[in-house]
Amino acid sequence: MSHYYIKSPEDYAAAYQKSTEDPEGFWAEIAEHFQWMKKWDSVLSWDFDGPDVRWFNDAQLNITENCLDRHLEERSDELALIWEPNEPSEDSIQFTYGQLHEEVCRYANVLKKNGVNKGDRVAIYLPMIPDLAIATLACARIGAVHSIVFAGFSAQALADRINDAQASAVLTSDGMYRGNKKLPVKAIVDEALEHCPSVHTVLVSRRTDEEVPMQAERDRFLADELKTVPSSCPAEPMDSEDMLFILYTSGSTGKPKGVVHSCGGYMVYAAFSFQNVFQYAAGDIYWCSADIGWITGHSYILYGPLLNAATTMMFEGVPTYPDAGRFWEICDKYQVNQFYTAPTAIRALMAQGDKHVEKAQLDSLKVIGSVGEPINEEAWQWYHDKVGKGRCPVVDTWWQTETGGIMISGLGPHSPMKASHAGLPLPGIQTILLDQEGREILENEVEGYLCVKFPWPSMLRTTYGDHERCKNTYFSNYPGHYFTGDGAKRDADGLYRIIGRVDDVINVSGHRFGTAEIENALNQDQRVAESAVVGYPHDIKGQGIYAYVILKDPIDAGSAMENSLVESVVRGIGKIARPDKIQFVPGLPKTRSGKIMRRILRKIAEGEASSLGDTSTLLDPGVVEIIKAGAL
Repeated sequence: MSHYYIKSPEDYAAAYQKSTEDPEGFWAEIAEHFQWMKKWDSVLSWDFDGPDVRWFNDAQLNITENCLDRHLEERSDELALIWEPNEPSEDSIQFTYGQLHEEVCRYANVLKKNGVNKGDRVAIYLPMIPDLAIATLACARIGAVHSIVFAGFSAQALADRINDAQASAVLTSDGMYRGNKKLPVKAIVDEALEHCPSVHTVLVSRRTDEEVPMQAERDRFLADELKTVPSSCPAEPMDSEDMLFILYTSGSTGKPKGVVHSCGGYMVYAAFSFQNVFQYAAGDIYWCSADIGWITGHSYILYGPLLNAATTMMFEGVPTYPDAGRFWEICDKYQVNQFYTAPTAIRALMAQGDKHVEKAQLDSLKVIGSVGEPINEEAWQWYHDKVGKGRCPVVDTWWQTETGGIMISGLGPHSPMKASHAGLPLPGIQTILLDQEGREILENEVEGYLCVKFPWPSMLRTTYGDHERCKNTYFSNYPGHYFTGDGAKRDADGLYRIIGRVDDVINVSGHRFGTAEIENALNQDQRVAESAVVGYPHDIKGQGIYAYVILKDPIDAGSAMENSLVESVVRGIGKIARPDKIQFVPGLPKTRSGKIMRRILRKIAEGEASSLGDTSTLLDPGVVEIIKAGAL
């Protein structure tokens, strides 16, 4: 798809200029290269006050025709998907484009046979097995709206999402493997469905082969159903603005928000951003280590790669099983060319020492990426030097569930690269910084609130069932702009550095510091594995700085270590940013996607540990009790 392949800094400059001077012409030219059942009447209509944004008005398409069918004539026998299981000794499974197309059609026919229709919402609660990818595409094939829930959330969290979407079917498995554990999946679904009257169908994939209770009329084993259906299924015509999926994001307070993405615009942007950020070339093997349950998996395991006829990988396991060399062994096994993972994983592997990564060749890698949170300088440097061997560009991608695709990033080797800076906005993305009064800051070497002043194709359309919430959260703070909720700095060269959520910006005596900035300074100490910083009320300064620090060796904890860390921050930022309190902790409260729940840390720092709210969806709820017990 070389029509939009940026191959030099000059290409980027020309594309960015065109995308701002003639955005409709820019995106129409890119969209022309996809397969549309009916072309659009107009490219864009928009109003950020509504908000009401529509791309490729009145066009019709089906995203799976563009992911699969249109590649069949030339690429039917080429690899589409490689699945690597949890256990290294188990065989991987590989699907050509022809095979994946057939599997998706069969699953789509099973859905139709079981009463799932166009427009119905389908909850998918599956581990990282091939059926997760196939089920997702099967929903899109028939025009059902998929809502994937990470298979690690509690029954309550699953029930909340099913009920909010009013899902009619749940696609799940008997169990799952994760590291050295075998975990129930169907049992969690059964518990959730005690409170979900909208669900009439449950399709169960076999993974662990244990006995699971099956409710008559409602539950079916997928394997049995697949035997009864044909292997062809026509793609349902979808309006460009029809819903493709709902994906729930945890709000820092309140119930999860169901972010809605539509078919046409999401397709165009997922394809465009994947191609250019990762500089994918025919024959490459691309691996994103995320779970498909998160937006990263939607856009950059499934849709983005398949739209570009790429070979994409999915991995069932965890980075540290059976040891901390697993990622690097997989990269060598498949000769991976592009690798995309999270700073949380990078820091966890870094803490295990260099021996695992130094055993690996990693000579096939061309681009390595980071996603999910700002990457601190120490982790960036380790990733660049040890994984990329000093020769691979690091694409430090900034984006959100709500944006649908990568917004700020390097484009492979064709962009300036600076540690812990996301870089420049992609063509078509008009990022700006606003001051507290909502005025655009035009000069560089500044910081402000990161906003977008013009629509892009893959932006969220609404929050499901609550358009007012969408407006209030994203479009009301600064009228006429999409507000990201993040603060950012822009350096002399125009490169953006994300400094954390605005509610993660600490105001100390009138000086604003991003939590990521202070954490980066703490993490410079070689003895620190990870840190998290929050603000708390301070009589003199307004807000003080409270640091939670995980040490590589707990024996280092003590006043000497505290003093050393304070000095590290003073050196890195200045005396005004010195932490007021440092608490050494064994772990941090994280969601299963690796996001630190700072709301919990703030409550503990503020002395309000008795009102933490629901902690059941955390990866390890027990760590909260340990932190509470040791709070200063």
